[in-house]
Amino acid sequence: MIVQPTMHISNKVFFKYLALPVPVGEKGEGMAPFWPRPHGDAIIVVAALLLRTVRIALSSLDFAGRREPCFRAGGKAAGMRLLYLLTSLGIGGAERQATALAQHMAGRGHTVALLVLRAPQDEQWPSDLPAVYLHMQKRPLPLLAGMLAGGCFVRRYRPDLIHSHTFPANLAGRVLAPLASSAKLLATIHNVFEGGWQRSLAYRLSDGLCVATTAVSRAVAERSIQAGMVPAHKCLVLPNGIDSGEFQPSAERRLRTRACLGAAAAFVWLAAGRIVPAKDFPTLLRAFALLRAAQPQALLWIAGEAGNSTFDRMGKKLLDPALMTGVRWLGLRRDLPALLDGADGFVLSSAWEGMPLVVGEAMAMEKPVAATDAGGVRELLGESGVIVPAGNPARLAEAMLGLMQLSDEQRRAVGRAARQRILERFSIEAIADRWEELYLRLLGLNA
Repeated sequence: MIVQPTMHISNKVFFKYLALPVPVGEKGEGMAPFWPRPHGDAIIVVAALLLRTVRIALSSLDFAGRREPCFRAGGKAAGMRLLYLLTSLGIGGAERQATALAQHMAGRGHTVALLVLRAPQDEQWPSDLPAVYLHMQKRPLPLLAGMLAGGCFVRRYRPDLIHSHTFPANLAGRVLAPLASSAKLLATIHNVFEGGWQRSLAYRLSDGLCVATTAVSRAVAERSIQAGMVPAHKCLVLPNGIDSGEFQPSAERRLRTRACLGAAAAFVWLAAGRIVPAKDFPTLLRAFALLRAAQPQALLWIAGEAGNSTFDRMGKKLLDPALMTGVRWLGLRRDLPALLDGADGFVLSSAWEGMPLVVGEAMAMEKPVAATDAGGVRELLGESGVIVPAGNPARLAEAMLGLMQLSDEQRRAVGRAARQRILERFSIEAIADRWEELYLRLLGLNA
């Protein structure tokens, strides 16, 4: 169900930010944020200062009609009102994880709604949960109008807890949460790079409006604490969860997918993700060109979408004919389980990450993984794959070649170990249990 706000605002995005590669150095992941609109970030810092100034005034307001949570036998809440605040529902890992979590909470008897800063996207994750789109833009007046509409909804909905995801929504949540009287605000950081010092300062200045911040990996938590975005005592690590039921190998589907895409007897590598600098597809293409010199029968499928601005900045590197042999660009796909079934291995070339959902999904599909040491990849993959330094095509090619040279039975053993690791540590049901326990604890409702 889609609910439009009372005030319609045009379909432009709320925030837009880019990233460009820089030489590997103290940044750790070989990349650093690039800020084309410094005045916009100055506004972010000023807004955070204003949030801090009005915090006492907002907390003194008395909103009538506060509901009390219901309880199950044993003292657990059965009727929490949860509001998930997202920048958009576009096709991305953070959005997929947040909507999956919201669905699981609704399935457990909690009242759940989505509040989305941007307008509906042409391509976005489906959800049957109630969703309010604020149609925010980056211009001051539409931004203010969207915030007012969001504030009206929050006051009517009266959530017990607001859970925000990604930087724009995390900051918006710090404006909206005080309007819901005693609602608690929980923020989740999904990436080791949330932006430049301006965003770090905005997080720091407005941290008092948030009861806790979670990170999707230890790497994200450590970077956030180091950057001063969140104090260590308020930062928790809760990883992404993988739906092992949806991502389950199927021999029949594998045959159909390979026949449809003309794989024949080739060894197929799959890469998936938005075509953005963080994913460092130029390194992947160089690595695959090196691999093809030793294994000419290898193929590379790349699933993901890119905006025009991405191709303007990366097109020459991505479309170099010398790097295209054996490469098939699949565009945006919604059949990732089928693509993983059709592939023989999965490769990740990212320069930076949070906790890449797609790696966990490949593991659940029993695929051997070659990946760069970015963000929480090592925490997720453990010993069930090969990890190499980011930005090094030769090392990535070696890792891919090493997995190809294993026997079929050895690769199957690697895949089975990967799926078992997901089942034991990262299943969506187990992760949803941990989220529910955290919500209850933050609301003081745990037994």
